[in-house]
Amino acid sequence: MRYQLSKPNRHIKGRIRLNGSKSIANRALMIRALCKDDFEIGLLSNSKDTVTLHQLLQQVKKENAAEIVLDAGAAGTTYRFMTAYLALQLGTQILTGTARMKERPIGVLVEALKQLGANIEYLEQEGYPPLRIASPSTIKDNEISIAASTSSQYISALLMIAPKLPNGLKLTLEGKIVSRPYIEMTLSLMSYFGVRYTWKEHTIQIAPQQYQAKPFKVEADWSAASYYYAMAAFSDELDLHLDGLFEQSVQGDAVLAEMMTAFGIQTTFTAEGIYLSKNKIPLPITFEYDFLRCPDLAQSIAVVCSGLGVTAHFRGLETLRIKETDRIAALKAELSKIKVLVHPKGDDEMKIKGKATIDADLPVFETYEDHRMAMAFAPLAMIQPISIQEPMVVVKSYPDFYEDLKVLGFLIK
Repeated sequence: MRYQLSKPNRHIKGRIRLNGSKSIANRALMIRALCKDDFEIGLLSNSKDTVTLHQLLQQVKKENAAEIVLDAGAAGTTYRFMTAYLALQLGTQILTGTARMKERPIGVLVEALKQLGANIEYLEQEGYPPLRIASPSTIKDNEISIAASTSSQYISALLMIAPKLPNGLKLTLEGKIVSRPYIEMTLSLMSYFGVRYTWKEHTIQIAPQQYQAKPFKVEADWSAASYYYAMAAFSDELDLHLDGLFEQSVQGDAVLAEMMTAFGIQTTFTAEGIYLSKNKIPLPITFEYDFLRCPDLAQSIAVVCSGLGVTAHFRGLETLRIKETDRIAALKAELSKIKVLVHPKGDDEMKIKGKATIDADLPVFETYEDHRMAMAFAPLAMIQPISIQEPMVVVKSYPDFYEDLKVLGFLIK
């Protein structure tokens, strides 16, 4: 399947209600599953990842089979959170996923859980899904160390089950912490639901305790906002409201508002969300940024720099190669189609040089089963028509993306 996207003008005017953050929604669902009492979650994301997690938690709750097979599909966060959750459950569960999921490492989390006493075995390749997770024989050890450079989803998964462990958890993060805001997000939500913790230097300690049920509302997704900031950066006329975002946000990607001032975008917070307008600041010749705290913004900003012809130097990209795809390699391949060069440096840096040049033939951008590739490249349709291969990969985090583009005057066929 392929979509062709175009825009008759460079005017971005209207109001969009952004989808709820799947990062926040997934954490809220996990906490509710671990809570003794039920509570309402308002504005729950309709992303495929969140729907999948919700369904799997319901399946575990309802089924009484000797062995349950649970399929997380392509949802990485869902798979990691479920791995930790199932380690505490009675019975036996098989947790599997797509072919790509079976290529994404899970060993760091599994070995940490096994150290705590979990009963987990690999069914195919060592260190990778699928897993068989059985009733724990003992959950008693409460002190573990984990590489701080590993995925924050592993760390968050361990933290969320910590209050339910018989002796709590003392988690030491070794080395440089990657994606710290996602760990802070997890602890902030746990605190909202009554859990007390300490974080001193590299050690987080959580005593055994109960989550306290209370109503919760999910904030809109700042990662999704990045695609609209890209459109704003490419626009000649701008008058755009994005509803559902909070000024005091727990999302690391909220740095987007400050980051995009360099590209001429002014963000004003309102009672409903944010309002975007032009700030008339000249474009930078070069743009340098460390994405360690906000890696999910890297693709969007790479496209912004490419569309505007701003030379860029990105650092802090340690986790990009183990996402839904190798995002550094994907950016290099797809940006080359519009005469923009990407020069990776190791696993955590890349330089971007050139300005988007689209030939008479429409460039066809591949998505690599990665929702962010589709959405990050879509704003280039404001420069000249483009095509996106397998466009509906966006359902992973933002099912209504193309309908919202139509609201702003994009043509899609």
